[in-house]
Amino acid sequence: MNPIEAPGTAEPQWRAWPGLRDLPTLDVSGWRSAAIVAAHPDDEVLGAGGLMAMLADRGVRLRLIAVTDGEASHPGRDIAARRIAETTCALKHIGDCEVLRLRLPDSGVRDDELAARLPDLLAGFEVCLAPWENDVHPDHEAAGRAALTCDIPVLRFPIWTWHWARPADPGVPWERAARVPLPPPILHRKRSAIDCFTSQTEGPDPILPPGVLEHFTRPAEVLVR
Repeated sequence: MNPIEAPGTAEPQWRAWPGLRDLPTLDVSGWRSAAIVAAHPDDEVLGAGGLMAMLADRGVRLRLIAVTDGEASHPGRDIAARRIAETTCALKHIGDCEVLRLRLPDSGVRDDELAARLPDLLAGFEVCLAPWENDVHPDHEAAGRAALTCDIPVLRFPIWTWHWARPADPGVPWERAARVPLPPPILHRKRSAIDCFTSQTEGPDPILPPGVLEHFTRPAEVLVR
């Protein structure tokens, strides 16, 4: 069974694990610009929305590189426009962020195609945030691998990892992970941004049910260096 479709780790288990709380704090105080690579609409907010909000408040230059429009989340439905609108809504809560849409095929992102385009799009940015390259979802992994080919520091955010992994999981490089604490006002903005993605969170069989969303409303985000 696909680990994403299997029963996952409940958020209380993560919050009870001391290893998560003991991760070193990532120092982002010197950042002046950051580009965020998102395989699908909502990846950037789920994985790094709080950090993006804090950077936006400091006037840091932000660029969202939206790899796909998420059109494959609901096969047979024309949902891309809705997902784009959800991102626009979410960024109103996050802060000022330029958006570039690559419109690569959802569920068909190729490392080489994306890696060929990223260097020009990352030019002039100090750091890149991208999905973790071992997140299990193929588009997340392709986006992460492509970002790592670029000549810029890359920090990767887990997404589905919080579902299929477990505390102290040996498949996760905890020794290279760092945490970004989110003050309550920032966490509130991130939650409001997540609420914009109703195509993923509502309906009889949501892609992001409440148990999964809990992983992204904890008071800290985690990035792999």
